[in-house]
Order: sequence, then structure tokens, then C-alpha cells
Amino acid sequence: MQAIKVGIREFRANLPHYLLELGEPIAVTRHHETIGYFIPTANDKKPKDLSRLKQLADNLDSALKAADINEDELIAEYRELRKQQQ
Repeated sequence: MQAIKVGIREFRANLPHYLLELGEPIAVTRHHETIGYFIPTANDKKPKDLSRLKQLADNLDSALKAADINEDELIAEYRELRKQQQ
């Protein structure tokens, strides 16, 4: 499953729709470059459907591969951004 691409302003402006209604993975973009992914969880706090959670994890893996990013690079970039914000 391919993530829906949405600009960051559109994502912010319609956040309730994306958080509560859409239920699909979203690639958030800025200037046509993907800057992050939103992967929704089940509506309740305890996921009852383990297969759905596995599907979402597979979707995240596919999105990272499509963006040519590995997990270590993602974590390193996140940590660097956190350092810059402090």
C-alpha cells in the first residue's frame, strides 16, 4: 500500500480529518520532498487486530525503502534534529 502524499500545510489544516477519519498512512511533504510519515493506529488504545499492526509496520518499512532511508539513518537524523532544537 502506497502512502497518500499531503503537504505539511494541508496536513496541519486538516489534522482532525487525517487523525480521526482517514485511517491510511500519509507521507507528509514540504516542497514536494517527504519529511515524515503519519501511520495511524486503531481507534481504541489497545490494538485488537495484530495483523493490522503488522500491516502498518510493513507499510512503514516500504515507505522507508521507497525513500531510500534505513532505520539507523532515520534515528541518527532524529537525534541530530533534537540536539539542534535544544
